[in-house]
Amino acid sequence: MEKYLLLAMFVQVLLTFTVMVVMGRRRFAAAKNKTISLDDFATMKLDNAGDKVRVADRNFVNQFEIPVLFFVASLAAMQVNAVGYLFTVIAWGFVVSRIVHTLIHIGANNLKSRYYCFLVGCLLVLAMWVLVMLRVFGI
Repeated sequence: MEKYLLLAMFVQVLLTFTVMVVMGRRRFAAAKNKTISLDDFATMKLDNAGDKVRVADRNFVNQFEIPVLFFVASLAAMQVNAVGYLFTVIAWGFVVSRIVHTLIHIGANNLKSRYYCFLVGCLLVLAMWVLVMLRVFGI
């Protein structure tokens, strides 16, 4: 099961790099269209860059928030031998929720859908941590 968990972690990493590319393309497009200047990048003052740039930036930052708890839970589970079928399915559920969240966020950005997707992902990470703690304390 650990190799499938590692694969889920790798897909999450790929998602982060994909969002980085989208963010970069949108930033360069804004600079090319003279919406922002290169000096704006020095201070990251991107207020004039437009919503598409700011949304991509925010989504990229978001990839280093809750997903960090996912990575740590995954590594902890491997360390304490808590990786099983259930843990791996939950981990994949989290990664799928992050992909869907990103598609919503950098796409139509429907707040209600995005919120529920984010909430599901958070609950899945919490479940991962509960499984790790159950294994550690032998419950």
